[in-house]
Amino acid sequence: MGTKERRQRDLAAREQRFLDCAQELIQRDGLLNLQMSRIAEECDYAVGTLYQHFGSKEDLLVALSTRNCMSRVELFERAAKWNGPTRERMLAIAIADLMVIRGQPEFFRLAQYVFTDVIWHAASEPARQRSLEISAPIGVLIEGITAEAMRVGDLPAGTGLTPQTLTIGPWTLCMGMHTLVHAEGVLERHDAGEPYRLLIKHLQHLLNGYGWQPLFDVSDEAAIDAQLARISRDVFDSPSPPLGGASHSHKEAT
Repeated sequence: MGTKERRQRDLAAREQRFLDCAQELIQRDGLLNLQMSRIAEECDYAVGTLYQHFGSKEDLLVALSTRNCMSRVELFERAAKWNGPTRERMLAIAIADLMVIRGQPEFFRLAQYVFTDVIWHAASEPARQRSLEISAPIGVLIEGITAEAMRVGDLPAGTGLTPQTLTIGPWTLCMGMHTLVHAEGVLERHDAGEPYRLLIKHLQHLLNGYGWQPLFDVSDEAAIDAQLARISRDVFDSPSPPLGGASHSHKEAT
């Protein structure tokens, strides 16, 4: 290995060390308490060295959220490449997303924070562009399911939506529900019960509205449970994720 390659490897390893430390500090002390000086101190580097890797705290947060996003790709690939009906593969994507959110809620909280104006617009253009490029494969996987559904006739012609724009509907439903679930006390005022069961029902109604075959009887609770259990087992070799609310950590507000 040459000097240049060794230096690049060392720089990459140091960058990952900074991101690992930032993740640990967020989990321990809360997102809003994260300080660049503390990250450098914990890693035994000068703060100037940290800024050589990340030009600002916003750039570091975007980079960390981007790295976390990559942990979702493998689950989404399994959903998209599963040999099942296109409609159930789209539902499998939602289940994969729910599995990540339930297993690693701090990842969603960070992503939610990063995409606010105060962070996203303050981050550098290269940091934002890298984030978009790395997350692009997830969008390609989901759009591929929709394109296939249109090609084989599961989705009727004349929806007026492209594969790219049609997937925005399910995406916004999922993101909106995740946001409400993590806003402690909000859904309780609306007697939502199991909010993620409600999400699945809304998704099924939306797919019915698209005319995505086969249509599903959303009033059949047993059928919902059976379908979720079957897809979770066949695609992810896992039981269905819990459909209730999330546990809340008060560190994020401290």
